[in-house]
Amino acid sequence: MYHLLLFIAAQLILVETARSQNENVLETDNSTAHLFSEDNEIAPGETFSVALQLSHPVDWHSYYVHSGGVELPPTISWQLPEGFTAGPIQWPTPSVKDSFFGKSYVYTGSPVFITDITAPASIAVGNPINLTAKATWQICKDSCKNESASLSLTLPVSTKSVADPKLVDFFAAARKTLPQQVSSLKIFAQSDGGDIRLEISPASAIHSAPTDFIPNQPFLQSASAGGNIKKDGDAWIIDLKRAKKDPLDNPIPQGDSVSGILLGTPPIEIPNTPLTRPPATPVSLSKFFQILSGMLVGGLILNLMPCVFPVIGLKIMGFVQQAGQDRRKIALHGVTFALGVFTSFGILSGILYAARAAAGSGANSIGWGYQLQNPWVVLALMLLMFVLALNMFGLFELGTSATSVGGSLQSKQGLGGSFFSGALATIVATPCSAPFLGVAIGASIALPALQFFTAFAAMALGLALPYLILSIFPKLIELLPRPGAWMESFKQAMSFFLFATTGYLLWVYAGQIGLDNLLGPLFGLSSIAVAAWIYGRWNLPHRPRFIRWTAMTLSGVFAVGGFILAKPPEKSALIWEPWSQETVDTLLAKGTPVYIDFTAQWCATCQVNKKRAYSDDVIRLMKQRGVVALKADKTSPNPSIEAKLQELGRSAIPVNVLLVPGKEPIITPELLSSEYLKNLFTKEIPDKIEAD
Repeated sequence: MYHLLLFIAAQLILVETARSQNENVLETDNSTAHLFSEDNEIAPGETFSVALQLSHPVDWHSYYVHSGGVELPPTISWQLPEGFTAGPIQWPTPSVKDSFFGKSYVYTGSPVFITDITAPASIAVGNPINLTAKATWQICKDSCKNESASLSLTLPVSTKSVADPKLVDFFAAARKTLPQQVSSLKIFAQSDGGDIRLEISPASAIHSAPTDFIPNQPFLQSASAGGNIKKDGDAWIIDLKRAKKDPLDNPIPQGDSVSGILLGTPPIEIPNTPLTRPPATPVSLSKFFQILSGMLVGGLILNLMPCVFPVIGLKIMGFVQQAGQDRRKIALHGVTFALGVFTSFGILSGILYAARAAAGSGANSIGWGYQLQNPWVVLALMLLMFVLALNMFGLFELGTSATSVGGSLQSKQGLGGSFFSGALATIVATPCSAPFLGVAIGASIALPALQFFTAFAAMALGLALPYLILSIFPKLIELLPRPGAWMESFKQAMSFFLFATTGYLLWVYAGQIGLDNLLGPLFGLSSIAVAAWIYGRWNLPHRPRFIRWTAMTLSGVFAVGGFILAKPPEKSALIWEPWSQETVDTLLAKGTPVYIDFTAQWCATCQVNKKRAYSDDVIRLMKQRGVVALKADKTSPNPSIEAKLQELGRSAIPVNVLLVPGKEPIITPELLSSEYLKNLFTKEIPDKIEAD
């Protein structure tokens, strides 16, 4: 009650205080903004506090740093003299309000937001300094309104700081609205990828039972929004629900730490605490048997998938060729193939287990096939599938065996090829596993080490089981057709499955590097196909040595060139915004130069320009001169873009236009270079035009 009386008393003297400080009050239609300094005079090298107070109309409210929805919290952008630094906003404890979309965290009345500012030790005594705060905030009732203010303070610099006696009670009351920091608390935050559990101890350090928890992160909901608060021994346990989408149905990025305010008497600040994954606990034998069965059956089904079947088909052909050989050798091939499967499964699952441990609570984003999240891995698999497909189609041969998947890895008895085939089958199986292994793999990810690796061993056994059966029971091989001319047709037929797998991986790769960068990989695959054709056409035993060496050299050049074209591009720092005539008019009215790229996915020259013209120097120059880049994409018909092109006197793309306020449009040549663009921007855009 005493602190409340202090706060009310402080409010009564605000009007008088506002008159005593220069330009620190701004009246708006709905809110009143005040800016106060705790000190009348500041000293070099010392830290002083300033406060932004927002006085809201009755029944209107503003928002906490995390509003609970899509509303905007207050922001302060400081314009300070050289050497001054401003700390973060110190957020007072908000109220929890039921809103249409759930819980909101709001301020009513006249909330105060304190910021600490540190003066440099080098400032001269006797010269006043000016501080300017550009504040924005949003107030809501039945509807919402964005408001802003530019407030300033002029403070003298003395040898010693002097507090403003009129504001002592005001700042004291404002600090009482901040959540308390309790250094003796031990805080743990755990999540297995779903909801979050906070453990706060000792409970004796918290004077009253917590009533709610307000999170600072948008991906968390308050404890009162479906969560729970309970006491367990000498600790308080707070269960919090995750928020996956905001009220506008947009996905919310999921973080790896939690902080907020534990409501009670008094409210307590919970500092940023990293999320950890709770220790894995073994499941019951019946549950574990279900997981093992699912993984085993899923591994068996993988043999029929387009990703795996080409490798499988060739391995069966190997069994056909070996039908007349020693049965022990046949069994050895089957065991070696299975060993390749188990080895690669062991490596992948080991990396997955280590990644799960390293990722903590973020391990929910790591799953089987996680290696396909890396564009370099996808590129390597895509090129491997493409080269193998060309080989199987007969464009060139690897080694002496037309049916060798292992190529040069094939030893005299083919054991190296069998091992490589097993490893390859595992690698290409991962993108096909999700449809029927999703539940089993998801359950396996959360298992402790022994059950985790046993589950993935069951999946490996399922993939390798057909070959083990064929090798252990060689009588079954006799049911397979004998070697003959049909094998060449079968081999070529299998190549189309590999071409399809290449296409699938190219689709995945395009999603990672962006559709705008897809032209490079397409040309790269074409170049690699040329390399394979040259190698298969002229690098033959009956050719003269000079022709063979020339063929190998040219093949190497085309292959390396194809890889360079196909490799993941560096992410450009240039941000293209969508074009519209309204956007152009608005920017030009503000004095902002505009650069427009009229482009399309099917325009090859457009893609070449993007690769060669927008160097780091060009992008840096565009930012320095304040150029806004707009993309007018006519991949699909767009009447507005067509009309603009006709206005510019052009009918075909690429067309690139520089618009500088007060000047005529400048249309560039069709083929661009970085040197041309640097000269263009340097010559046509005055130095005084800069980005805000």
